[in-house]
Amino acid sequence: MTETTKTAAARPPRVGTSWRRTGTASAHGTPQRRGLGRTLRRITPWMFLAVPLALLITFTYVPVGNMIYYSFTDWDGVSPDRNFTGVDNYSQIFTRPELFRVFFVSFYYLAASAVQIVVALYFATVLSFDLRFRNLFKGILFFPYLINGVAIGFVFLYFFQDGGTLDSVLSWFGADTDRAWLGDPASANTSLAGVSVWRFTGLNFVLFLGAIQSIPGELYEAAQLDGASRWQQFRHIIAPSIKPVLSLSIILAVSGSLSVFEIPYIMTGGATGTSTFVIQTVKLAFQFNKTGLASAAAVVLLVIILLITWIQRRLVPDDKVDLV
Repeated sequence: MTETTKTAAARPPRVGTSWRRTGTASAHGTPQRRGLGRTLRRITPWMFLAVPLALLITFTYVPVGNMIYYSFTDWDGVSPDRNFTGVDNYSQIFTRPELFRVFFVSFYYLAASAVQIVVALYFATVLSFDLRFRNLFKGILFFPYLINGVAIGFVFLYFFQDGGTLDSVLSWFGADTDRAWLGDPASANTSLAGVSVWRFTGLNFVLFLGAIQSIPGELYEAAQLDGASRWQQFRHIIAPSIKPVLSLSIILAVSGSLSVFEIPYIMTGGATGTSTFVIQTVKLAFQFNKTGLASAAAVVLLVIILLITWIQRRLVPDDKVDLV
C-alpha cells in the first residue's frame, strides 16, 4: 500500500465530516433560533408581570381615572345622565364651610400620630436591648394592630359609653364619671384619637424595631467601650440609622390622619363634630347621591396627600446612612 493510499484510508469520510459540522451548527443554533431565544428572554419578565399589571390597571388606575372624570360632572351615582359641570364641584368644596371644616378634625388624629410615633420609638428602643420578657412585651404592643378595625370600634364604643368601662375604672379612684365622653366634639375627637393611638402604635413599633435590630452590634460594643450611655447610643447610633424609617412613619401618619374612617364611623357615625373627610365623602356619595361632588372631594384628598408627601420628601431627603 502506497503512502497516498494510507493517507486516503486514514482520512475520515466526507459524510461524517458533514454530519459533525451539522451537529456543531445545531448545537450553537441557527441565527433564527438565537434571535428567537433573545426575544423569549426579553418577553419572559413581561409575561410574569402581565396578570399583576392587568389587575393593577383594572382595579386601581381605571377607577381613579373614572373618579377624576366623575368629579367634573353632576352624576348622582344611579342615573345614566352625567352633565359636565366644570370645576363647580371643586369650588363648592373650598367655598362651603361645612364641606371643608371637616379637615380640622384631622388635627386630632395628627396629634395622636405624633404621640404614637414617640411611644413606639421609645418601646422599640427599650426592647431592642436585653430585657426580661421582651418578646411578651413585643406581642402585647403589636397585638392591637392585628384586630379588625370594626371590632375595635365596637369594643371602645362600650368602653366610652355612660356607665361603661372607663367610668367604672374612674369611679374606683373617686373621680367624677358624670360625663358623656362622646357627647361633645372636643372630648369625642380626643377619645377617638386615643383609640387610634392604641391601635396603630404597634405598626410603628414593628417598623422601628426592625430598623434598630438591623444596626450592627459592633457599633453598640464600641460605644459601650467608650463609656456611652443609653441616651448617647440612641442619639448617635440609633437615631441616624432609623432616619429613613422615621420619614416613612411620618408620611404614613399624615396620610392616615387625613383618611381616618373606620373608628369614628363605627363609634359615632360622624355625629357630634367627629365627621372626617372620608366619612363626609362616603355620605355625599351614598346618602345624598352626590357622586360627582364626592369624587371631587376624593380627588382633593388625594392631591393633598401627594403634595404633603412631596414636601416632606423634599425637606427630609432619604439619604443613605453610613455609620461605619
